[in-house]
Amino acid sequence: CLSENITDLKNRLEKIIIGYSFEGKPVTAKDLKAGGAMAAVLKDAIHPNLVQTLEHTPALIHGGPFANIAHGCNSVLATKLALKYADYAVTEAGFGADLGAEKFIDIKCRTSGLRPSAVVLVATIRALKMHGGVAKSDLAEENVQAVVDGLPNLEKHLENIQDVYGLPAVVAINKFPLDTEAELQAVYEACQKRGVDVVISDVWANGGAGGKELAKKVVELAEGDNHFQFVYNEEDSIETKLNKIVTKVYGGKGVRLTPAAKRELKQLEELGFSNYPICMAKTQYSFSDDAKKLGAPKDFVVTISQLKVSAGAGFIVALTGAIMTMPGLPKVPASEKIDVDKDGNISGLF
Repeated sequence: CLSENITDLKNRLEKIIIGYSFEGKPVTAKDLKAGGAMAAVLKDAIHPNLVQTLEHTPALIHGGPFANIAHGCNSVLATKLALKYADYAVTEAGFGADLGAEKFIDIKCRTSGLRPSAVVLVATIRALKMHGGVAKSDLAEENVQAVVDGLPNLEKHLENIQDVYGLPAVVAINKFPLDTEAELQAVYEACQKRGVDVVISDVWANGGAGGKELAKKVVELAEGDNHFQFVYNEEDSIETKLNKIVTKVYGGKGVRLTPAAKRELKQLEELGFSNYPICMAKTQYSFSDDAKKLGAPKDFVVTISQLKVSAGAGFIVALTGAIMTMPGLPKVPASEKIDVDKDGNISGLF
């Protein structure tokens, strides 16, 4: 996803570390003379896929590593291709302004030279109510106080976008049928205090027409000024980078490295990986490394249990808390609902 072209891809593949020698030196795919073969397998996969929406709008779907365990961005090639063919390109950095957006900025933008013009922060009334302490089973009921109680989470994301990353933002409320006017009003008032506009995004119900107001606001923001900046400097030490992410983006006090992580940190520095950006593997449910700490917790310490280098991608993965690096899947796969009748009609896709 971070490759610029086939040559860059091949170079990245050759840097992949598959193990270490008895002397502790990295053994790479290049040492095994496997780079060419690996590049051959991915020769066509490197090309972005052009698809279309239900309303025939073009979209480039290319790569999608999970932002809670990887860098959470689509391919550099797809983004640059979109910028060549359209006046405006919209790209997603998943799992909030603490995970996807931070990695988009500190990894993807840093290595590619890309610079965003504006940010759309997508929020839902349901998620705000959950951060306000409402159980998932009770989200359908109106609860303005729970929305208010959950707003510190939204405000922290806005603080990151505006103050840490230096970018203009608009809040898009992904509208659900049971959202009430009183609940929406609570969000409007909170965002107005930060000088941020709130726009209803109703594309689920109305398609492109439900996103026109949002599109106009994005164009307005994109044409204005911004003060884009990274969270940390490339020359910062690995531990400094970790602490800057936790204190500036998460709102915590800093990091605590386990004895194993300290040993890995020392090894990474000795191997010359100190300048690599950091890819935090962290729960998406909290700013902290504890999924149960909702809202906008403060003064917490993030435990770094493991540090490992993804030399091909070009970043250091920091595993926090009890994170699992296997992507989460639903209890009931979507495939169980999909079928084809005798006439070839497909059902169960939506």
